[in-house]
Amino acid sequence: MLLEQLPAALASHRPQLHEADRRAAVAILVRAGAAGDELLFIHRAEHPLDPWSGHMAFPGGMVDPGDGGPLDAAVRETQEELALDLRATATLLGRLSDVNPRSLRASLSISPFVFAARGDVPPLQPNDEVQEALWVPWSYLAEPRNRSTMTWARNGVSLPMPCYDLGGRAIWGLTLRMVDELLELATRPASV
Repeated sequence: MLLEQLPAALASHRPQLHEADRRAAVAILVRAGAAGDELLFIHRAEHPLDPWSGHMAFPGGMVDPGDGGPLDAAVRETQEELALDLRATATLLGRLSDVNPRSLRASLSISPFVFAARGDVPPLQPNDEVQEALWVPWSYLAEPRNRSTMTWARNGVSLPMPCYDLGGRAIWGLTLRMVDELLELATRPASV
């Protein structure tokens, strides 16, 4: 169902793009699973220098000087993190709005790109940056009753944050904002 709606929704979508001193990019890969469409997430490995250590995310990372831009970075990072060549196994459907972290002082913008898998996705081979790769059913994300809250502590202040709880792995923050934009696009009435 998601794969049927996304091409047209993304073709008419006008994502909000942001200027930033530093840029990162992620790949949102959608595939047709046995029980319906699924999105590929990674559970980031624990690392003391990573501000998103241990978080659920989409594959991706910083745009390097050798990249042709954010799209190239999303493709390269997916290859590095999961040994998955998006250019060979997926079709680019479009781009979501840039997302800016609210918790960092540095000027950083993250560009999400949406891909549709062409056929079966080869087995994923997570590198040392990725604790786990998992496919999450779109039906789970589209069901409002699956939304929950978690407590996020920063500078001694605890804040309730919206999330999805996947057996102790929370999809929240930047990644949840991207999922929410996908949800909005997938439920938007088709323009006449």
